[in-house]
Amino acid sequence: MQIQENKIDKYITWLLIISALVRGFLAAFIEFGNDEVYYWTYAMYPDWSHFDHPGMVGWVMQIFSLNLLFTSEFALRLSSIIFMTIDTYIIYRLGCLIKSKLTGFYAALLYTASLYCFIITGVFIMPDTPLMLFTLLSVYCFTLSFRAERSEGEEPHGCDQILLGGFFAGLALLSKYSAIFIWVGVGLYVLFFDRKQLKNKYLYLSALISVLCMLPVLIWNMQNDFISFTFHGDRVSFFGKLQPLDFIAEIAGELGYNNPINYVLIIIALVAFFKGKKYLDSTSVRLLLCFALPFIGVFWFFSLMRETLPHWSAPAFSLLLLFPASYFADKQQITDGNVKLPKSIIATLSLLVVILVFGVLEIKTGIVPLRFGERANSVRYYGEGDFTTTIYGWRSIKDDFQRIREEKVAEGAMKETDGMVSLQWFPMANFDYYVAYPLNVNMFGLRDIDKIHKYAWINEYRGGLQKGHDYWFLNESSDYYAPERYLNDQFDDIVPCDTIVVDRCGKPAKYVFVYMCKGLK
Repeated sequence: MQIQENKIDKYITWLLIISALVRGFLAAFIEFGNDEVYYWTYAMYPDWSHFDHPGMVGWVMQIFSLNLLFTSEFALRLSSIIFMTIDTYIIYRLGCLIKSKLTGFYAALLYTASLYCFIITGVFIMPDTPLMLFTLLSVYCFTLSFRAERSEGEEPHGCDQILLGGFFAGLALLSKYSAIFIWVGVGLYVLFFDRKQLKNKYLYLSALISVLCMLPVLIWNMQNDFISFTFHGDRVSFFGKLQPLDFIAEIAGELGYNNPINYVLIIIALVAFFKGKKYLDSTSVRLLLCFALPFIGVFWFFSLMRETLPHWSAPAFSLLLLFPASYFADKQQITDGNVKLPKSIIATLSLLVVILVFGVLEIKTGIVPLRFGERANSVRYYGEGDFTTTIYGWRSIKDDFQRIREEKVAEGAMKETDGMVSLQWFPMANFDYYVAYPLNVNMFGLRDIDKIHKYAWINEYRGGLQKGHDYWFLNESSDYYAPERYLNDQFDDIVPCDTIVVDRCGKPAKYVFVYMCKGLK
């Protein structure tokens, strides 16, 4: 496939439009996952910080939903659609900055092919959505500033860019704590490759701006016993027993999240560079590696001791896509203004399309059974292990529960004002958003803070659990909690009420068991 070099800007425009349309469709079509719907509570009850993360993801949901005037999945995910479109353009501009328009175009295509970039930050609403935007903006500004040449004794060029870099780094920190690696990268680059920046007053002012951005989060944590920092500190470990399987799982997850072909292309491009193929200038290489490698290396190290999540390091891999983009641009020969689109880029985009089509079909039809073992096929645990049930079937539960609730209220077994309880932040937030909230029923968390997270605060906002009151409890088969184990000590009586069948293409996807919990102790 050939493209015309002088039409790259046009191709980029079409890429942004098509990507936004596809992602917009997916955002409206697919139901919320566990994490996303939990972050809806950040928008419902905004604060400077929260148990799990700073407040940015909730703020952008508020802004783009017009302060929850619109509460559909599409409205709450709108920032993801817009931000990823901007992200793609920024990665294009970064490619242009460090090499050429062709590099930028290839980088934009590779970025689009990443499942992390396209789905997790571009469809789903997660802290990674604003994190990726502000990380790219910050890296772009710092790169622009550090590449600016100046004479000995001359005032640094690009002082406004370096200040903007600090501001965007601060906003990234307000999105997710892992954004600290932006400043780790800046520090390493300055110390090892550009020590004259140590005399640059704007660099220190830039760092101060980032710190000032984080002050609300620091104050909130001081007021809440540093609970957010403690929570994340418990998730990683510098010392412990080696867990090689967790490290293998991390690498496998990185392959999947970043697109396996992208991952291999990054390795090929880096190996080629270190073998002497100088397709990028040293300043660009040093900057990109300083931003990316510490990020990846630290989480690889953590994964040797305990379980990690592969999307934690994905922003660094997104930056490393500039290496294969530059490598391909360097190899291409331009003939009469035309250049071939590398087959590997076509392949990685094709793989994305295949994954999207199959993924949506599987979610909506369950065409490939993902239930393994007898337990997963029994009614009580039906669907256990089928990850697609976490983003399917929630919309259908409300009407059935409303019918059951109205019947029990009419019988006098429950009251209209009775709330709901759940045992863990997921699927608590799913039941809250899809069932309790539309029916104007209060949802409460019933366990310790390490299980219910932000719901420890939401309980107070909603008036708290009341001794002697009755509550509803909904329990899905794919993530079953035995009432006799978890609720008997909490209530005088647990009464099984009804079972809701969540159908998918005429077959059960999972069951939801409805209980009346009588008399909170």
